[in-house]
Amino acid sequence: MTSTGGKEMAEKSGMEKLDIGALSPEQQEKLRQFKINTRIANEKYLRSHPEVEVLLSDFLREVFFKRPADIREFAANHFTDPNLVKKIFSKLQDNFE
Repeated sequence: MTSTGGKEMAEKSGMEKLDIGALSPEQQEKLRQFKINTRIANEKYLRSHPEVEVLLSDFLREVFFKRPADIREFAANHFTDPNLVKKIFSKLQDNFE
C-alpha cells in the first residue's frame, strides 16, 4: 500500500475529519470508562480461559516457524485441524505440570 492508500482508505471510511476535540468532557469521560471496563472484562475473560493464550501462541509459533506464503489458507487449515482441541489441551496440561 502506498502512503496515499491509507489516506484514501480513511477518506472512504469517513475518518479523515475525525476530531477528538469534538467529544464533550462528559462524552470523553464515558469513553474513558468504557475503555477501562472493556479492558477489565477482557482481562477477566482471558484469565478464565487460559486456552486462548495457548491457542494464539501455538498459532503464532507455527506461523513464524513455517512462514507460509498464504497466511489465510494456513490459518484456515490450522484452526480447522480436527486434532486442534486435543493439541491445545495437551499443551495446557503440560503448562500446569
